[in-house]
Amino acid sequence: MKKGQNLYNYAKKIILGGNMLLSKRPEMFLPDIWPAYFSKSKDINVWDLNNNKYTDMICAVGQNILGYSNKRLNSKIVNLIKQGNMTTLNCPEEVELTEKLLSLHPWADMAKFARSGGEANSIAVRIARAASGKDGVAICGYHGWHDWYLSVNLRGKNKLEKHLLKGLEPAGVPRSLKNTVFPFEYGNYSQLLNIVNKKNIGTIKMEVSRGTLPDIGFLRKVRKLATKKKIVLIFDECTSGFRQCNGGLHMKYKIYPDIAMFGKALGNGFAITSVIGKRSFMQKAGSSFISSTFWTERIGFAAGIETLKLMEQKKSWEKIVKYGKYFNSKIKELANKYDLDVKISGIESITSFNFNSKKNFAYKTYITQEMLKKKYLASNQIFITIFHTKKILDKYLKELSPIFKKISFFEKNKIKENKFLKKSVCHQTFQRLNS
Repeated sequence: MKKGQNLYNYAKKIILGGNMLLSKRPEMFLPDIWPAYFSKSKDINVWDLNNNKYTDMICAVGQNILGYSNKRLNSKIVNLIKQGNMTTLNCPEEVELTEKLLSLHPWADMAKFARSGGEANSIAVRIARAASGKDGVAICGYHGWHDWYLSVNLRGKNKLEKHLLKGLEPAGVPRSLKNTVFPFEYGNYSQLLNIVNKKNIGTIKMEVSRGTLPDIGFLRKVRKLATKKKIVLIFDECTSGFRQCNGGLHMKYKIYPDIAMFGKALGNGFAITSVIGKRSFMQKAGSSFISSTFWTERIGFAAGIETLKLMEQKKSWEKIVKYGKYFNSKIKELANKYDLDVKISGIESITSFNFNSKKNFAYKTYITQEMLKKKYLASNQIFITIFHTKKILDKYLKELSPIFKKISFFEKNKIKENKFLKKSVCHQTFQRLNS
């Protein structure tokens, strides 16, 4: 069997795009060098197909707050598999997970489940359109790959630039959807108000946090506007959920939507996503058709139940926020030490740091390149888990320090990227990998 880049180069010939997730393509990290495939994992450690062990600072782009291969969670799932995953009858875990999510979010009355964030987002939009009777959706943030979302780029391929990536072509998306979805920038209330006043908007759909800590004043204005105009307000918490508090980030600030979605952390690596909402809105979807065979499998529900139990017991949200704040403070120290202009963004437990330089992506690639030598899977973004303790972070930061020092040298002396990169710069936009 081929391994590493050899296997990935073969995969690109037979799998559209090389793999199933754009953000996990090796080209997004370290083209032609990234190890690409894993054999096993534990806590925050990953082994590649050559049995090289790495400390993972990216952690599957956010799903595994409790780390990889949690013993208690895996044991629960294995035992259930032995009893059967799918039958003609329904699994009771579906009801139990619903009860748990609704107890954490008392404003909500009903739930619907899927297995991916994109599916959950599409379900939420379908429900909201059924409830409002209007096609128009105002959006802020990343909400998946489906037609309704990518249709924004029918009006210009970079309309989603501030929400996703540059250059995403909406090929295959019906052109009739062209003027149904309208993006607005996070914190720009006047822009949203203008969209609502000029377009036939029945839904406002947004991430509670978009690259920054939540803007409470902005969120309150949005909630008030939606109520006044009888617009369905949806909070997409697929990424932010369970990272700042025990549930949706909106619960921390007591700003409640009409519908909300959760994903990623909900199953700690197992596929489960949820849509919860007020009964008056959710029931409006009864006249539509939202159904799928594999939404009834047992593993996702069971994983969600056990993950919620474990997060509560460990107070995981408190730990990852604390570790994230510590990491951010140390990145600032490194930047100051080496006189680098670095911008830190995101909520505390999902931090990105970027260099105010034309070579930002080259420096991002350089960090990945050099940290890989030290057996780290790392980039300019870190997804904190309960295993990213002060001890682990200090060790990582010690290795990162001389890299920052070299970046400072490259920047001040205008060193060309081909002088410090072994291969090409990581992709910063969507690029076709199959021809």
